[in-house]
Amino acid sequence: MSLIHCTEKDGIAMVKLNRPEVYNALNLATLEALSQQLNELHFDDTVRVVIITGAGEKAFCAGADLKERRSFSPEQVRYFVHLIRDTMNKIENLPKPVIAMINGYAFGGGAELALACDLRIASEQMQIGLTETSLGIIPGAGGTQRLPRLIGKTKAKEMIFTAQKMQATEALACGLVNQVVKRSELEEIAYQMAEQIKENAPLALKAAKFAIDLGMETNLSTGLALETKAYETLIPTEDRLEGLQAFKEKRKPQYRGR
Repeated sequence: MSLIHCTEKDGIAMVKLNRPEVYNALNLATLEALSQQLNELHFDDTVRVVIITGAGEKAFCAGADLKERRSFSPEQVRYFVHLIRDTMNKIENLPKPVIAMINGYAFGGGAELALACDLRIASEQMQIGLTETSLGIIPGAGGTQRLPRLIGKTKAKEMIFTAQKMQATEALACGLVNQVVKRSELEEIAYQMAEQIKENAPLALKAAKFAIDLGMETNLSTGLALETKAYETLIPTEDRLEGLQAFKEKRKPQYRGR
């Protein structure tokens, strides 16, 4: 059975962690398979939006597979941490929007997986937390950096220092997730958002993601300069002209990513 199950339909790819019997915990083989899948999606121009989720009804991803981790030498632990960090960076750097469809528990590396996505839609049963300090370690796949940028330094410190597990309603209130929905409606609503995103020009989505992500890491004047440069890359594109023509003709634009 494949550790990563990927389906593509009409420009939307659904990537599913496929170890429901262990709450979709990330062992070495799963991380390597996910990393390879992300490499393929990065260069697949037919895919305009990616949804990441976990198999089963209980968990998005419970983090690292601790049973496997106990057998690792210090060198193997370092390799694992490097691989998981690199994989989360690949998610963040995909040149297309990524939606985390959080269908249950998201702890440790699973929470970091969700944080690396652009948007997060959660079921009412979701629990999320960076629980590493309770195991004598710290988040090692971007959690100490992405969480405070998303919800603020003080709240992020509270979550990480206490290793607390946040419920869906609190996650929504502090901006950690974009929406909380009924579990029975989760996939439908995630696809609805993906469809809405997909209707827009893929080069514009790529440029917007670039400008937002890099702009947030610098001062306002530099961020505005990045925005200008990103905008300028779109001026000579066919999609920009198509958008104007479609508006004039009062029809739906047909964007081709050119």
